[in-house]
This record gives sequence, C-alpha cells and structure tokens, in this order.
Amino acid sequence: MRQELMSLPKGLADDVSRNLVMVARLIDEDPEGAYGYSRVALRLASRVAAVREAAGFAAYANQKYSEALAEFRAARRMTGNVDLWPVMADCERGLGRPEKALDMAGAPEVQKLDKAGQVEMRLVAAGARRDMDQLDAAIVTLQSPELASNSVQPWTARLRYAYADALLAAGREGEAREWFAKAVESDKDGSTDASDRLAELDGVEFVDALVEDGNEAEVVVDDVNVDVDVDVEDQDLDSDRVIDDGIDDEDDDDDDDDSAPEVVVSDAATDEVVEIVEVDDSPQTGDKAKGDQTD
Repeated sequence: MRQELMSLPKGLADDVSRNLVMVARLIDEDPEGAYGYSRVALRLASRVAAVREAAGFAAYANQKYSEALAEFRAARRMTGNVDLWPVMADCERGLGRPEKALDMAGAPEVQKLDKAGQVEMRLVAAGARRDMDQLDAAIVTLQSPELASNSVQPWTARLRYAYADALLAAGREGEAREWFAKAVESDKDGSTDASDRLAELDGVEFVDALVEDGNEAEVVVDDVNVDVDVDVEDQDLDSDRVIDDGIDDEDDDDDDDDSAPEVVVSDAATDEVVEIVEVDDSPQTGDKAKGDQTD
C-alpha cells in the first residue's frame, strides 16, 4: 500500500493514508463511519488499488454488496491479484445469486489462492449450497483435510463452526454438538459464538441476577432457580459461612465489635458466578453479513 501511495503527491498521499487508517480502525465497530472515510479516500485517489479494495471492504461491511463487488473487481483489474476472489463470490451470495458463487468456487482462480483463501472459498461455497437449501451438499463441501486437521490455524474455528451449524441445520444434533465443542477449543480470540451455541444445545441458560426489593436475587443456570435471601434481622446465624464486608475492623472498639451484626448466607446459596460474554460479530472475508456469518 505504501508503494502505491508513493505515486501520489506527498500532501495528497498523507490525506489518503489518514482516511485509510480510519477505515481499518472503524470497520469492525463502526462500519458506517468506516464507509464514510472510504468514500473520502476514493474521491481523493480512485486510481489506487488499495483505496478501491478498502472501499470494497467498507461497502461489504455495510451490506452494500453491489458496490463492494464493483470495487473489488476494480482492485483486481489494477493488480491482477486473485486474493479477493472469495469475498467477490460472497458478494454474489449477498446479491441473491448463489449459483454464480458456486461457479466462482469452481473457477481456475481458486487454485491460485493460498491455503487461507481456499478455506474461505470453501466456506462461501458451503454457504451458497445452504442458500439453495442443499444442506447435505453444504456438509460435504466443508469436509476437507483442513477440517479434519488437529492443528489450529486462523481459519480453524470458523471452519469448524460452519460445519457444526450445517450439521445442526440438517438435524444431526449430536454431531453438531461435538463440532461446536471443537470450535470452542480453537476459538481463542472469540471470532465465533460457538460457546453460546454449545451452551444452548446443552440446555444451559445464562441470565443476569434479578434483584427485587433489595433483598432477593434470582440466579438461573440450566433452568434451575436458586433464591438467595439476605436479611440481617431474620438470618439464621448457625451457618459457618460469613460474608466479609471488606472492612478491616481490627482497630474498632470492643463495643463496636459487640454491636456489629454478623451477616451469613445459608448453605443453600450458590457460589457459582455466572458471566455474560457478548461476542462481537465482526464481518470477515468470506462471511456474508446477512445472518449466516459462518455458513
């Protein structure tokens, strides 16, 4: 990219690079903002391939598939590079043309892709099969040496997730659970919601604690309700479990120690802490952003 920008006058190159930096920073968290910066860069330097590519990804993140496809095609014409082939095929899916995506999956360009690009193309092809309600074909499409490998690569979690999701859609719940679990093992950066899907299959429900009247909290885990009542006046003091209020009373007067009530919780209370984790579903190359992200 730097070499491409060097063809521009210095001041213009600086302006373009600043806009491209903002596109990269915002595209996951603020796609609309990234799109705005990409349009500025495009207006300043439409003959730079890196600018056309960035504009394509910004449009893709905003589900502007026709516009994204046009920008990707322009970038490819300028560079002759085939790296954008999978995301171009996914744009065809977004435009409601899964047959065209499948044609691209069988094109000679796929053989020129590196391993990551070929896996992306496989994900897109499987998604196109599902668009056409060909669930068994989608499952077969995802079956590959990369799926069977025990080594963890950048694409492993998404490939396993897509396979598990296809199995579940085909009604093969037991196998789907196994592959969601494998996806969780390989998903170190939280690129999928495999853990949530696995919990759902296991019948585990995670919700925030509900506090009513300041005294009662309800925790729901795996459809089991546990009520925890804390009442200083009515509490049974026979329990050995004491809640430490975090205040060091070492230097308090004896009179204060005698009068301070001891707050305890019965053994019925649960010690389990339920953590709610929201997974950021950021768009990725080869994942159509219309609800089937990892098809």
